[in-house]
Amino acid sequence: MAEIVVEIVKDKLLSFFTKEVSLLQGVAEEVEEIARELGSILYFIKDADKRAETEGDEVRDGAKSWVQELREVSFEVEDVVTEYTHHMAQQPCRGRDQWGFVEWLREISCFLPLCCSRLKQRHDLAWQIENIKKRLIKIHDRGKAYGFVNSIPQPGSTSTDSQNVVTSYDPRRASRYLQEADLVVIESARDELVGVLLDESSQRIVIPVVGMGGLGKTTLAQQVYNHVQGGFQCHAWVQVPEPYRREEILRTLIMGLFESTKASVPTEIHSMDEGKLTNIIRVYLKDKKYLVIFDDVWKEDFWGDVEHALIDNKVSGRVMITTRKLQVAEFCGCLPYVHVHKMQHLPTEKSWELFCMRTFKPDGYCPKELEKISGEIVEKCRGLPLAIVVIAGLLSRKNKTVHEWRRIHDSLTFELEHNVHLTSILNILSLSYNELPYYLKSCFLYFGMFPRHHSIRNGRLIREWIAEGFVKAEEGKTLEDVAQEYLSELINRCLVEAPELDMTGKPKKCCVHDLLHVIILKKTKEVRFCGVFPESTESKIRGITRRLSIMINSSNDDLQEIKFPHVHSVTVFCTDETLNNRMPVFETNFKFLKVLDFEDAPCLDHLPDDIGNLFDLRYLSVRGTKVKRLPKSLKKLENLETLDLRKSLVYELPAADTMKKLCKLRNIYALNIDHENKNIFMLGRRGVKVVDGIGFLKALQKLLFIEIDREGDKDLFKELGNLTQLRTLGIFDVRSEDCRSLCSSVEKMKLLESLNVASAGENEVVDLEFMSSPRRLNKLPQWFAQLQTSLVKLRLIYSKWEDDRLLQAVENMHNLLHLEICFDAYVGKQIHFRKGVLPKLKKLNLFRLIRLCLLIIEETALPVLGDLYLGPCPQMKELPSGLEHLKNLKTLGFDLMSPEFMTSQDFRTVSHVPRVYFGQRNDKGEVQVVTLPMLLQAREDAIRGKS
Repeated sequence: MAEIVVEIVKDKLLSFFTKEVSLLQGVAEEVEEIARELGSILYFIKDADKRAETEGDEVRDGAKSWVQELREVSFEVEDVVTEYTHHMAQQPCRGRDQWGFVEWLREISCFLPLCCSRLKQRHDLAWQIENIKKRLIKIHDRGKAYGFVNSIPQPGSTSTDSQNVVTSYDPRRASRYLQEADLVVIESARDELVGVLLDESSQRIVIPVVGMGGLGKTTLAQQVYNHVQGGFQCHAWVQVPEPYRREEILRTLIMGLFESTKASVPTEIHSMDEGKLTNIIRVYLKDKKYLVIFDDVWKEDFWGDVEHALIDNKVSGRVMITTRKLQVAEFCGCLPYVHVHKMQHLPTEKSWELFCMRTFKPDGYCPKELEKISGEIVEKCRGLPLAIVVIAGLLSRKNKTVHEWRRIHDSLTFELEHNVHLTSILNILSLSYNELPYYLKSCFLYFGMFPRHHSIRNGRLIREWIAEGFVKAEEGKTLEDVAQEYLSELINRCLVEAPELDMTGKPKKCCVHDLLHVIILKKTKEVRFCGVFPESTESKIRGITRRLSIMINSSNDDLQEIKFPHVHSVTVFCTDETLNNRMPVFETNFKFLKVLDFEDAPCLDHLPDDIGNLFDLRYLSVRGTKVKRLPKSLKKLENLETLDLRKSLVYELPAADTMKKLCKLRNIYALNIDHENKNIFMLGRRGVKVVDGIGFLKALQKLLFIEIDREGDKDLFKELGNLTQLRTLGIFDVRSEDCRSLCSSVEKMKLLESLNVASAGENEVVDLEFMSSPRRLNKLPQWFAQLQTSLVKLRLIYSKWEDDRLLQAVENMHNLLHLEICFDAYVGKQIHFRKGVLPKLKKLNLFRLIRLCLLIIEETALPVLGDLYLGPCPQMKELPSGLEHLKNLKTLGFDLMSPEFMTSQDFRTVSHVPRVYFGQRNDKGEVQVVTLPMLLQAREDAIRGKS
């Protein structure tokens, strides 16, 4: 763990030495010597870290102390150099040759104090560096005394780390931890729970699913939930945090139940007390067949907190609770209808099957010479799916030799033979952590900055890694590309889950399993990687901690008293409305901050003015807050790389005098919903207004979304041409007269990968002949044919095509994954997908095509289509032809179709599709979602009523 710290500091020192040598003069040699000393110590760190984990108490404690001291000295070096660099940059020294004699005399009275100040700072730095150098020499000598082995790679070495090549992301390996255990799950367990949930009894039934962590309770519950939810009128999945507030559980339940039927959630629920929330649920469930899952319950009397809301309405209510504690199930024992399901360990044959499947890809065949040692490893896991998956993931990356596998086997320190409990699992998972290369350890521990169960956006995570300095530059790749590879490797090692993927198979969000989160918190405490407020305070943290996660929901926690001057990262999770009045003093308490993330602080309405004094800040996010403006001091953040304004109330970027100072800014994100001017064409979306100065940001790689201010004298569309490093550009509110300047600017962006352009309105014609994905097309542009091999997502709106030339062009896009034809983009009467077309298309959305009468899908067309959404299409009277050919179809949705369509079709022909639903208006004009079983039941009831 200390290895990454020392690497970062050493690299920073060397970079500093080469760039700032003119400022240092008298201390340059000392800085270079410290860098050399850190470099030599690096070779002892691996052995020290390993012995800190595995040796006896005396050696282990000594090694840990040595590593910790080295880590803290490295921190001090980094802070000293960072602060000195900042001060020198603020006080440039002008040489005498730049002045005339008279000017020199005039200004020397001002210049002498400046020189004295710089001399004092140089003297202070020299003293600090000399002190650090002495401490490093002592640390080096102590490392030799402990006998730490020099780990310089030898010629011909085949060390594990040298073979740890970061591979590209494989979506087949991005499933949840126990997803592959589904393939060896005990079918009887799944069938048992499905049978109970679909039992014809009208009584409310509670089904606790009990078992230790890692047995796959959530996986089993999720599989059953997906299988049966279509048979219920409403349903909800509630992840239960620990600890929790009853009101929050009830609010989450309300939102889940209402959203499952597409009903509007009451806006006032956030101000309601427990009694009113309970009453809303009772009234809503009064006559409905419902299913509710409470996942990961720890509190023994949890059922008492929700029982009165989940009424026994005699219409088949079902409640499932997953828990690690048998006491939770026993608390429900007094109920008349309770079915307790106790999770079992995998039997030997299933354990072996899972192990081989995960270890020996792709065929799952274990070599003869490894059968014995593999059997011993599987036996140690004692049928625990999580342990099997993690160990198998580790072994799959090792050399397939008996010696290597015996070494892994002998280092397993858990005691599953005698007492199966959490500590044993943690030892297994710690082994996977210890085997990580140094550059991934900090990335993995960074998940400790987020609460348990928290899904983190991919982009947020990797950009914070970059700001922290965890990601090393590689030739020919952006830092974001390298960071994405780091994340992919963590996923491939089964240490990180990717519960949500985009259409290309890359993770959109990621998280870690609960047990791994426990490991992370344990490690972060040991190495002082990060602290959590209010659990961690200055009095509880000895030494230097680099990161702080603020997780508060109470006004009792005084943020202004937090003082961690060496912290580099602060992430705030706060829902308390008094946050604005209790903001800490950043300038003095957090002056070395690199990351400041308020994304999960929705009550924040302003940024403090002293934020501009955070001279090393690289990442600033006010996403999802109520912040309305950026402080004027923003211009002082000359190291800022990422500014995230999405879903905030910031609608305008600062003026040119600020923008030109932010020369290192690489990412600006801004996308908001304008609830007052929500037109159907723009879908209420707004970008951030650019007033002036955007052309100064020449390092920008991502800029989305912006709107150009037209009131000034400058042609800001033309100014965009200075942003030649842009990879992604999103711009709204484009008018016809803007096109020439915009096109000229985009032509200069040779690295551009993604372009999103939206016109100012439905009737605004935008002529972008060379651009990709314009919102309105008068004709097929010349570039369209060039997209056939590269385009993966296409959305067409308001283009009003009448003939089939558009469809013919689309059919030739063999790599297309996502197709949307919406708002009369096509006004013909028939869409016909011929044999073999769109072989990779996964999602098709045909929305509001008012003239469409027929949809025909031939055999072998759209072979992997998983989601099909259709409607409103008032002229369509028949079901699409060829739905039976779509073997991979998982979701089929019809939205506001005509009465003739709804009454004349035999929808049993689509019963093979797992999820079929219909959006309909009720007697009050409200849109309600009806599932296929509900629709068929209503028809049968109507027939019986007539008879």
